[in-house]
Amino acid sequence: MTQIASPAGIPASRFAFGTMQFGGAADEAASRAMFDACIEAGITHFDTAHLYTDGASEEVLGRFAAPLRDRLVIATKAGYAGGAGRDNILAQFDISRRRLGMDHVEILYLHRFDPDTDLRETLETFASLRDAGKIGHVGLSNFAAWQVMKAACIAQEFELCVSILQPMYNLVKRQAEVEILPMCRSEGIAIAPYSPLAGGLLTGKYAQGGTGRLTDNDRYAARYGQDWMHQTARDLTLTADELGIHPATLAAAWAARHPAGPTPILSGRSAEQLKPSLDAVSFHMDDALYARLCALSPTPPPATDRLEEA
Repeated sequence: MTQIASPAGIPASRFAFGTMQFGGAADEAASRAMFDACIEAGITHFDTAHLYTDGASEEVLGRFAAPLRDRLVIATKAGYAGGAGRDNILAQFDISRRRLGMDHVEILYLHRFDPDTDLRETLETFASLRDAGKIGHVGLSNFAAWQVMKAACIAQEFELCVSILQPMYNLVKRQAEVEILPMCRSEGIAIAPYSPLAGGLLTGKYAQGGTGRLTDNDRYAARYGQDWMHQTARDLTLTADELGIHPATLAAAWAARHPAGPTPILSGRSAEQLKPSLDAVSFHMDDALYARLCALSPTPPPATDRLEEA
């Protein structure tokens, strides 16, 4: 698997932290407390994007990361809005670097697949950024497996490789198990899945009448609106209560336990909210517990759909 390291050669941590809330739902003080908690927990991999909180996420992360820059793996993303054409990628990434206060980032993701732009143009642009010493690794986010392999084949024309993939993955969103995770494991592509807590569903808070993305955001409400998903969350909470562990700890540790070796991206709005997720960093999940948690939600059918061979 691709090894991603900081400028000082320190390997990326086993979990990452996503700064989507920096400068938004998390103000400067809350963001600082979460950053410090991550550093204390051993996290060195920090993820942001050009569009997060209108740029505040990158600005805040850049300030916090500056004194520790050589020790950290910094990832950002471009191309969610405006397409994956050369001019847009270069313009957005230049803005991101200024916000971060960094000439170089370890990972630049294409934030999503753009069907209207030739991938050759996109990947040639990424190759030019690599050659200029501005990025270390190419990442892809929200790509299907066939799109990743198409990109990987084209990237070879520019002596470039796809190093890391960022899919959605959690106990109630397991589609990545069908082709994405096996593909990454086979091809040596690192995996940094987002939403290990399913927008907070797997923390158990919604069953207790809590509020958050699932109540405040129509997209998240639709994404996690099926009854069986909420039943899985309730069952996870019961299991966590039995074990004396917070359900968020189990959910995050489960997402990291897949044989492909994912690096889940943890996040939160405060250090208090983040703590159960950070506890997953030191939590050991054995085979029996992993199998028990897997049984709480449907395992997706194999890509061949030959269920008798699964």
